[in-house]
Amino acid sequence: MSLENTLLAIPLAPLLGAIIAGLFGKQIGRAGAHTVTILGVAVSFALSAMIFKQFAIDGAAAFNGSVYTWMVSDGVRFEVGFLVDNLTALMMTVVTFVSLMVHIYTIGYMHDDPGYQRFFSYIALFTFAMLMLVMSNNFLQLFFGWEAVGLVSYLLIGFWYKKPTAIYANLKAFLVNRVGDFGFLLGIAAIYMTFNSMDYATVFAAAPAHANDSYQVFPGVDWSLMSVICICLFIGAMGKSAQVPLHVWLPDSMEGPTPISALIHAATMVTAGIFMVARMSPMFELSTTALSFVIIIGAITTFFMGLLGVVQNDIKRVIAYSTLSQLGYMTVALGASAYAAGIFHLMTHAFFKALLFLGAGSVIIAMHHDQDIRNMGGLRKYMPITWITMLIGSLALIGTPFFSGFFSKDTIIEAVHHANIPGAGIAYWAVLLSVFVTALYSFRLYFLVFHGKPRMDDHTREHLHESPWVVTLPLILLAIPSVVAGFWIDPIVFGDFFNGVIYVSPEHTGLATVADHYHGPLSFVLHAFQGPAIYLAIAGVATAWYVYMKRPELADNVRQRFSGLYTVLVNKYYADDVNEVVFAGGARGVGQLLWKIGDVLIIDGLVVNGSARVVGWTASVVRKIQTGHLYTYAFTMIIGLLFILSWFVFLSPGASQ
Repeated sequence: MSLENTLLAIPLAPLLGAIIAGLFGKQIGRAGAHTVTILGVAVSFALSAMIFKQFAIDGAAAFNGSVYTWMVSDGVRFEVGFLVDNLTALMMTVVTFVSLMVHIYTIGYMHDDPGYQRFFSYIALFTFAMLMLVMSNNFLQLFFGWEAVGLVSYLLIGFWYKKPTAIYANLKAFLVNRVGDFGFLLGIAAIYMTFNSMDYATVFAAAPAHANDSYQVFPGVDWSLMSVICICLFIGAMGKSAQVPLHVWLPDSMEGPTPISALIHAATMVTAGIFMVARMSPMFELSTTALSFVIIIGAITTFFMGLLGVVQNDIKRVIAYSTLSQLGYMTVALGASAYAAGIFHLMTHAFFKALLFLGAGSVIIAMHHDQDIRNMGGLRKYMPITWITMLIGSLALIGTPFFSGFFSKDTIIEAVHHANIPGAGIAYWAVLLSVFVTALYSFRLYFLVFHGKPRMDDHTREHLHESPWVVTLPLILLAIPSVVAGFWIDPIVFGDFFNGVIYVSPEHTGLATVADHYHGPLSFVLHAFQGPAIYLAIAGVATAWYVYMKRPELADNVRQRFSGLYTVLVNKYYADDVNEVVFAGGARGVGQLLWKIGDVLIIDGLVVNGSARVVGWTASVVRKIQTGHLYTYAFTMIIGLLFILSWFVFLSPGASQ
């Protein structure tokens, strides 16, 4: 098979499975639906792994080619094409592997759901959309994949469409992402206007020539063109990757089934923004303003979203706020020009976050779909596989030495510490303090779910048992890279893995400084004991154990003593209320005003009803002329004739001659 055909098969295999399961689900049945979709994603994963070996390990040259020309307008070609290099190969492999695990897991989790075939169709379609996004070589295809993952996420979050909360959540996700996508579309439009091309290679090659160009967004005020483009693109990433203030949709996405929570939050939709900024590094490196904006937004998201995880009681929402915080870490890395570290954390996070979500789903199955961690406890002896795999995921998440999350997270902390981007100082303290917060909410969940006294009702406790193999097998397979993937730090972060793929300006030396002091994984671990991060993680775990296992009354005392802060956190900083009152309420108010002025007053009042009244009034006047008397009509005709003769004699052109 040629390279072009192989690349085509990677996204088309899951698409074919999605079409068959979606259109012929009743004919092929449940077994047929999961067979064709799992087979499609498995083929895609196998081919992606082959491409990864060919490009990332064997050192093949990057492939950049067009597959199909959609349109040519004024000399600009709008194409479907693939750019495959080490970054693409890594993303393809991670996306397809996690998706395959989710597909297998779904057989057990959705076993009794009436929408079984429809769900498999959706998640296979979701995989296709993400692959089209990461494989694109132009902004048109990027935008197609960008919007496609948004559309399918809307369908998946609202999968249980009879639940009002699910419908509210998917509409919220769709609308919030439209805000981000508006900025993203403006950025693409500015690129088209500036470079007269939609091709990555063409735009990246021409970008340095426009580094000092200015643009008047408002008359009389010059803005850096590259800063405008990059910030607009990043606004799109803020929506997809759920950065403050466009983060509000992601926790509510928990209304969808757990498998899609794992797929959205681990390897697909929320990582699209991180991938996009890394891909656009040749442009972002030309704007320190844009990088500073990115790093500050990431810092705010990392710390303040992590705090919300401490007060959540829904097992999936705790992990959802963890996702927000970890996405903040990745964003901080991008803003510090440590793109390799950000992508490395994206990879490791995909494994252990998918593991945690699927482990939470295993717990939810055992608890008969009760998701409140206050009603759990002592599950360790009933669910040993789920217990040990979630422990591995939690240790990776908090950055335990030798686990994957340690290498990626500590690299980001060190890179930010040495970064010279404005705002890096604030970001460093934000990511450092977030280490304690992450350990606190992670092991609060772990201890309350798996240790202590059982707090569920007797009926649930009597029926507790480990989940079936289709649920536990993906947990085991995800636990393996959650432990060992961190040892890829040598080639990916400090090697030449991204040479020629990601561009870093020579003056942005944060990650380069860390690389100068890097002497292997073991040395990196030993060096961590000289810094504060590892001790903050230990302190977080110890605090969680002491407060929630040893002295559970302390949690109530803290809530009472800091009731004001607790109320703010429980209400999620009132972000939803602000959006409802200011933005949603304001939009409705403007809509009402425009409706009253435009529709009621102008259209109905003046145009429709007004014209009818004018016609009626004119008719009432003209009707009086119709008297029925012959002399009236004769007199009218004489007056009209005199008027016409007067016109020709006195007023027509040439009358004065």
